[in-house]
Amino acid sequence: MKNFKKLFKRHRIDGYIVPKNDEYFNEYVHSSKDRLKFISNFSGSAGFAVILKNKSYLFVDGRYTIQARYQSGKKFKIITIPEKFPKNVLKLNKKIILGFDPKLHTEKQLNFLFKIKNLSLKSINRNLVDLVWSDRPKEFIKPFFSLSRKNAGTTTEKKIKKVKNVLLKNKVDYLLVTAPENVAWILNIRGHDTSYSPIPNARLLISNKGKLNLFTNPKKLTNIRKIFKNNIHLNKETKIEKVLVQLSRKNIWLDSLSCSFYYKGILRKKNKVIEKIDPIHFFKSIKNNTEIKNMEKSHLTDGVALTKFLFWVKKNFKKKKITEISAQKKLETFRKMNSSYKFPSFSTISGSGPNSAIIHYKASDKTNRALKKGDLYLVDSGGQYSFGTTDVTRTVSLDNRSDYIKEVYTRVLKGHIAVSSFKIKKNSTGSDVDQNARKYLKKIKLDYPHGTGHGVGYFLNVHEGPQSLSKNNKINLRDGMVVSNEPGYYKEGAFGIRIENLVYIKKNKFQELTMAPIEKDLINKRILNSNEIKWINNYHKKVKKNLFKFMNFQEKVDLTKACSPI
Repeated sequence: MKNFKKLFKRHRIDGYIVPKNDEYFNEYVHSSKDRLKFISNFSGSAGFAVILKNKSYLFVDGRYTIQARYQSGKKFKIITIPEKFPKNVLKLNKKIILGFDPKLHTEKQLNFLFKIKNLSLKSINRNLVDLVWSDRPKEFIKPFFSLSRKNAGTTTEKKIKKVKNVLLKNKVDYLLVTAPENVAWILNIRGHDTSYSPIPNARLLISNKGKLNLFTNPKKLTNIRKIFKNNIHLNKETKIEKVLVQLSRKNIWLDSLSCSFYYKGILRKKNKVIEKIDPIHFFKSIKNNTEIKNMEKSHLTDGVALTKFLFWVKKNFKKKKITEISAQKKLETFRKMNSSYKFPSFSTISGSGPNSAIIHYKASDKTNRALKKGDLYLVDSGGQYSFGTTDVTRTVSLDNRSDYIKEVYTRVLKGHIAVSSFKIKKNSTGSDVDQNARKYLKKIKLDYPHGTGHGVGYFLNVHEGPQSLSKNNKINLRDGMVVSNEPGYYKEGAFGIRIENLVYIKKNKFQELTMAPIEKDLINKRILNSNEIKWINNYHKKVKKNLFKFMNFQEKVDLTKACSPI
């Protein structure tokens, strides 16, 4: 940190902003781009640091507050957003200048967070963290690959036509696609550029005539060059600046979520810039019939692995020493038994007892606990399959007898059922659903510090917008959208509860994708009404019907018991 702060004087700044994201604004960044982890030791997937000469702050959302305290609390003051933003924390008596890397921030984000009295921002084209990061990991280049028509459900040509029509309708000359998942969607390609998600790091410039310029490392194109034929002009990653500088007197649509301050700065010099959400985000959120069928297939495969694992945990935690890490590895072993499984869709959360209360907990050698009688065990995990992305959480009773925990668990389950049973109207939004999910916990003055659900990609990002089930999301819910349903409750230092299924929307109803038994040993049936009891029994009936043939003799016995009516 000393060497880092020495750079402040050279660049005439009083502090520096270090975000989690890389220049592609991916959720999961490669270790060689994880500057926030290098500087702060914080390993969560979202947050940013403000490092001043005499004080350092780490801003994270409610999912990560406890984790950030453990990992970075000695050297950083941990601030939870949205409860407190920099403007509430950096109350400045004198003028200061904060430096930032213009390729790692959007202008919208900088204005939202750092419009603060006595503070000015200074763009610095060299990243200051990189200058002091001597043992930076190497990035290995792997080629992109294409999705077959069978798995994509529609052609690139049809997708380009959709985008072209939107540009013409909005009188826009070009769309600059800066989010790699949107490049993946429109070109029906995937890559290996981030952990947990098959993202192809690339950018795309689309004209309203349907002409495309792709910018990426040429070594990544070796396997897909042929499929593009002459439809797409292929460029080196570094050529983007040259191409953008040449554009003049055009109307250019930039993605407000992922177009950097740097590229916006180049384009607005000679063009009219329209800064809105990339329309591809909306197209991508509506899954076609092929994608939904494949998602169902991947969830069946995943459900078999998870269910076998849950039975294994219940049977063995008293007989042998199972730790959070060994349990996590065992679950991965079950998933790997299917050849369509690629890798996890995010870092598995495997937490028991007090660790289950850390919302995005990651077991390490230092924190690893054995699964003990009386505890709760929370496992939140998912897989990337060659035909879909999964994400599921189950809270397991390790012979827990607490009436209070059973009441809280049942109220979380009531919230989960309320989401699943929500009747979607024409103007329903994620915000409406989120309110419904919380009401049973709120009756006993409890709540949870995260959204009720997020959008999910198709063999892409496990967290995908623009839709989500959260307090402020006003995106209308539409047929074909996939979201998670995951209310919870977390008592710091004691226990955590979360129940998560993925669902998709069909004919204005949520349809279940996830196929795995829900823990019945924690249910207080007296708190449930007849419709909720019916929902649980119907769900388990469906789970049993789908999974039964994939189980061995003993597992069939366990499945019958786990799915019997309550």
